[in-house]
Amino acid sequence: MNNKNIKLVIITFLITTILFIGCTKSTISKDSSSESITLTDMLGRTIGMDTHAEKIVAIGPGALRLYCYIDSADKVVGIEQIEKDHPTGRPYALANESLKELEVIGPGGPNNSPDAEKLLSVKPDVIFSMYAYDKAAVDELQAKTGIPVVALSYGKVSTFDPAVYDSLEIIGKVMGKENRASEVINFMKECHDDLNNRTKDIEEDEKSNAYIGALSYKGSHGIESTYGDYSLFKAINAKNVVDEIGKTGSLMIDKEKLIEWNPDKIFIDYGGLNLVKDDYSKNPDFYNTLSAFKNGELYSQLPYNFYHTNIGTAMADAYYLGKVLYPDSFKDIEPEKKADEIYKFLLGKEVYKKMAEDFGEFGKILMN
Repeated sequence: MNNKNIKLVIITFLITTILFIGCTKSTISKDSSSESITLTDMLGRTIGMDTHAEKIVAIGPGALRLYCYIDSADKVVGIEQIEKDHPTGRPYALANESLKELEVIGPGGPNNSPDAEKLLSVKPDVIFSMYAYDKAAVDELQAKTGIPVVALSYGKVSTFDPAVYDSLEIIGKVMGKENRASEVINFMKECHDDLNNRTKDIEEDEKSNAYIGALSYKGSHGIESTYGDYSLFKAINAKNVVDEIGKTGSLMIDKEKLIEWNPDKIFIDYGGLNLVKDDYSKNPDFYNTLSAFKNGELYSQLPYNFYHTNIGTAMADAYYLGKVLYPDSFKDIEPEKKADEIYKFLLGKEVYKKMAEDFGEFGKILMN
């Protein structure tokens, strides 16, 4: 072989070697960046993971619900006992009936500590936790299990709360479902904007006074259980008679205040409807003093506080409240279809019919 050919072989070898090394380095770099995950959870804790999670558990009030909005229930490897015992009123459970067949990983509930041993037994890649009130306890659980524990939050008002959006984004990052998380967040924001845009320009003197009663809070209550600065009324710019008190959050009012306020329209949450009916049978004169009862302006609301806020149901309720209070602004909305549109987007299934079977349909309430 002459010198010219030898040089050509050497050059060709060197070029091939450089290209191979370059491609190899590029592939390694790409795999490394796509697999390694670093995020900050809702307690401000930095979480590092080698790869996206394929097996998960979700503990604490509402954690499993937020996860189901983002990814498949097939990746859930264990659930709390409370999720098995009380599926009624929770659309994510209705849409994913296979969840109740999973191994129990602890009692669940707001006042029960997670069971580290049972969590370890199902070998999840990550634990999504709504026990976010105590950073030390979350750190301790992570130390005990050696499994990343990611704290989530519903914020202060749950429905349309920025903390929910942040939590959904975190779940998306952990699961490699960033696009789905963005879709869900945008869907919720668009519904919020739609509700506001339909009602923001309605003059105050054109609005009916409204009251929401029988709201569940740590159990079922009668008509005196209400809410100040109610997020669903706020979403549709409604006139909530309770806001006169100047308090925010769950309230138990003196029933005589209802006579003083005498709201034009009263909404009753189905979660406490039976208690209202029982009280009505004992005190019909009190209720029939109210214009809303005399004039047939008594309406339903699907209960949405079951193991924290069922956001999809709350959004569906907001559209129904809007339909009742501002029929012209919501004339294109059929509440039952809108509810199923929301459920289908968030959970992949239409479950309004099942919710209505368990509680009742959107519509007027008759006390007799």
